[in-house]
Amino acid sequence: MSVPISILDLAHIGEDMTARDSLEASVTMARHAEELGFRRVWYAEHHNMGSIASSATSVLIAHVAAHTQSIRLGAGGVMLPNHAPLTIAEQFGTLETLHPGRIDLGLGRAPGTDQNTVRALRRDPSSAENFPQDVLELQGYLTGESRIPGVEAVPGKGTDVPLYILGSSLFGAKLAAALGLPYAFASHFAPQALEEAVAAYRDEFAPSERWPRPHVIAGVGVAAAPTTAEAREQFHRAQRRMAARLLGRGRVLTDEEADAALDSPAGRHVRQMTTYSAVGDPAEVKEYLAWFATHAGADELMIAPQSGGGRAQLRCLELVAEAMGVARE
Repeated sequence: MSVPISILDLAHIGEDMTARDSLEASVTMARHAEELGFRRVWYAEHHNMGSIASSATSVLIAHVAAHTQSIRLGAGGVMLPNHAPLTIAEQFGTLETLHPGRIDLGLGRAPGTDQNTVRALRRDPSSAENFPQDVLELQGYLTGESRIPGVEAVPGKGTDVPLYILGSSLFGAKLAAALGLPYAFASHFAPQALEEAVAAYRDEFAPSERWPRPHVIAGVGVAAAPTTAEAREQFHRAQRRMAARLLGRGRVLTDEEADAALDSPAGRHVRQMTTYSAVGDPAEVKEYLAWFATHAGADELMIAPQSGGGRAQLRCLELVAEAMGVARE
């Protein structure tokens, strides 16, 4: 299969795990992904979520980069309205300076958290409206063509860290097209507008010096195991975790409570979020991912492992790599 495959690591803090355990697991996953030949690993900015340890995204990238050799690492993404563009340019400029040719910067405009935490982040509720201008300001710092006279990112200036626009709607698709940037669609948890957004992006893409052609990355969940039954059980547990995180209202749910939540009207929405998921043995996963790449019009797939961490998650990556003939360029 010619479509490259990358990994989204949510730095999940599993049951009986600490945040440190999760971060150490992220290092182990990245090193394993590097050995297997995956193209890149991305980490997402989330705040005030007890089950996700990637809130300080640039710090996590730095730590993983120091423990790997060649695999690309990046943000999928940084929620830019939470930050000053200059700060992000300095952070990712520093990363690129320390690990040249290995750093990506995906950008989103959502808060990555709840409204109460938005206030704690000192984020202006209207800041998302400035997202296009903030992207251009950030891009200027990284290319060395600052849009703010007399202000430069040090480190950062001239590093030209590649930017990617993340989204799950037509807004991000049209912005990425207008700026001539790659577009990453979050179909692994927001599948509804996938086809429409990708079509709009390709139709309206304005070639840029770095990206003469459009580039689509599509997210997809994966639960791969030696047997179909084992993979389905892993996927079911992943849906339980999602139900607990989104519907548990801060309390731990038993398996029975999580299943009841999944069967509720709100739970059906949780199930719908995982519409695009490859679940099964290697042959089934290969067939699904090949279909999904065509369905999504994707130039690259970003898999979100659903195997629950530990050895099962590493085995999931091994099975995907073997089935898909993964080999990093």
